[in-house]
Amino acid sequence: MTVTFPLLGEPLALDLLNTRSPAFGDLIATPAGLADWLAAQPGRLTPLARVTGDGLTRVHAVREAAHAALEAARRGQRPPAGPLRALNEALAAAPAHRELAWTEGEGLTAPAHRRGADPARRLAAELAEAAAELLTDPRVADVRGCEGAECAMLFLPANARRRWCVAGICGNRARVARYYARHTKGETP
Repeated sequence: MTVTFPLLGEPLALDLLNTRSPAFGDLIATPAGLADWLAAQPGRLTPLARVTGDGLTRVHAVREAAHAALEAARRGQRPPAGPLRALNEALAAAPAHRELAWTEGEGLTAPAHRRGADPARRLAAELAEAAAELLTDPRVADVRGCEGAECAMLFLPANARRRWCVAGICGNRARVARYYARHTKGETP
């Protein structure tokens, strides 16, 4: 069964945090759900041959730590030590390094960073790296929660007027609710 994810395309750390919400539950609660989410993130993470329980546990730990750290960072406060420690441990478990290579026509190159660890640790480290990038981004205070009723999706608005995670879903629900409220005022049941 393929899961549909309500909001993709935000910074990777926000996409990870948006895999759990009151409205949708935990969309990566199972290895199959995590595999579906990874498939919905083409080119953003190193592909995995298969998702294991260990990988799922590590991803959940990074998600929880990133959530706690982001909540504090959004308010301009110091994140709790525990979540920072968890993110640092995930990063340290699969350190990144560059490999030099000689390519005819290009000469000496140092392609993208590589992580030499098992797939579960590598995935957790890549997600912790995405969390670190978001947490240290000067725009972290601009991360918003959707204003839609019962929606908890987070997004980094490109436009200061953006209010909803997806205008066609939460924005439309808000407009319909306002319309309904205007047209049912004064009516008796």
